[in-house]
Amino acid sequence: MRFTPRRIIAAAVVAGGLTLLTAPASYAVVDPLHVIPCLVESGADVTTLIDPTAPGVPAEVPAVHCLQP
Repeated sequence: MRFTPRRIIAAAVVAGGLTLLTAPASYAVVDPLHVIPCLVESGADVTTLIDPTAPGVPAEVPAVHCLQP
């Protein structure tokens, strides 16, 4: 049986559709009125990305806490 490009594309579309159907719904909705002021306040945290005492240790990314619902 020869696989033509149409069959490969059709199989990819079906596999992608089945993946989207089985993926859980996202119920976490971020409030944009809370995120913008939080990001502005967290702008100064960029200076803490690199710890001078331990430059090889990865730091926490600033403003991640702003994205929680």
